[in-house]
This record gives sequence, C-alpha cells and structure tokens, in this order.
Amino acid sequence: MSAGLAYALAGVLLFCLGLHALLVQAHVLRKILAVNVMASGCFLALVGLAQREGVPDPVPHALVLTGIVVAVSSTAFALALLRRLAAESGKTTLDQDPAP
Repeated sequence: MSAGLAYALAGVLLFCLGLHALLVQAHVLRKILAVNVMASGCFLALVGLAQREGVPDPVPHALVLTGIVVAVSSTAFALALLRRLAAESGKTTLDQDPAP
C-alpha cells in the first residue's frame, strides 16, 4: 500500500466519522464541527490520490487550497448564524419537525 492510498483511506475514515456525527448530534456547534471534519477528510483524500505517474498533480492541490478558503468562510458564516440563533431563542439546538 502506497502512502497516497493510506492518506486517501484516512480521509475516507475522517469523512465517515464526520457524517456520523452530523447525523447523530443535536447541538448545532457539533454539527458545524462535523461538517469541518468531513471537509478535512475530503481534502485529505484528494491530496492522497493526487499523483500522476509518481509526480504530484498540482490541480487537486489547487482545488484543496480553494476548498480550505471556502470551508473557513462557510464556518465563519455558520458560527455567526449560530450566535444569532442563541441570541434570538436562547438555545443552540434545532427543534424537531412537528408531526402532521
């Protein structure tokens, strides 16, 4: 097993852990952190698989750098929305949909 494949498998594992936390946790901050873990797993898998005949491919690396910028900005926006939710309602969990 090559090092790139090991990194890609670790990225898939991180993505699965983040997806599990996103589905199980009720607290919004934990959901935001789970999305960040999923993004990190995706970035790790992209960088791990970015090889072309032994030479690293620069395109996935550029995509990962762009993804990091987008992830940081979307996390900041989600945290601002969470602060607004806490200020308006006084709680940081989302209500379940009422039964019809």
